[in-house]
Amino acid sequence: MTPTTDHLIPKLRGGPSWLTNEVAACRRCNADRGHQAPSDWLAECEGRGWEPDRSATRALLVALDAELRVRGGHRAARTAVDAQLRRLPPG
Repeated sequence: MTPTTDHLIPKLRGGPSWLTNEVAACRRCNADRGHQAPSDWLAECEGRGWEPDRSATRALLVALDAELRVRGGHRAARTAVDAQLRRLPPG
């Protein structure tokens, strides 16, 4: 499969075009995901019988949250990250 980059928090939801908001994804998964939130996409992957790495996704969200706090702005992205961190508890 051809690798692509996908926005962790979709641009439609205010996700910035920063390296901390980009993840590797195959073209098919990137297209299938569309603008879904990370927690929704993880649930869909699990429904397909795949084993996504929830802890890695949470770690990426924590890193993006930290960068958003340092850089400021992007209110919609901060709201989206906060919601995702609540839906993906540590553990």
